[in-house]
Amino acid sequence: MSGEESELLSEEKSKSEIKRELEALKDLGRELLDLPARQLLQVPLDDTTHTAIVDAHGMKKGALKRQLRYIGGLLKNEDAAAIRAELDRLQQPHRQQVRAHHEVEQWRDSLIAGDDSVLPDLASRFADLDRQYLMQLVRNARKEQQQEKPPKSARVIFQYLKELQENEQ
Repeated sequence: MSGEESELLSEEKSKSEIKRELEALKDLGRELLDLPARQLLQVPLDDTTHTAIVDAHGMKKGALKRQLRYIGGLLKNEDAAAIRAELDRLQQPHRQQVRAHHEVEQWRDSLIAGDDSVLPDLASRFADLDRQYLMQLVRNARKEQQQEKPPKSARVIFQYLKELQENEQ
């Protein structure tokens, strides 16, 4: 085999690699399909691809599956990196909200579980923290847990910590 032939073979993609790339494009199409119409307009797509995505919104099961394959094929001709970058930019605020939500849940759960290191951390982070009020809520939440009552106080703790976090930003 000459050097040119081996170079050509190394540039060709295997069937598995092609399938993985097409599946990734279908997944990208699925993500685009989940975007609200106003956000979809911000994504750099040509008119044909944009129309195919908009058309897919009213489809069910088999038709949607075929349309997603069609969209995946259209996305082969698009700049997937630019589309992915725009999707990431559009989803960034949501990720930050989820991260903040999980942080508040962890604080609440740690307080109820008896982790004494959380309260000083919260007090140093939030100047408006009412320690006495928070500890009363924690005591009530623990009591509700022991008596197997609905977690009313745990919800109040979550809301209180969430408000403190939102006021901080």
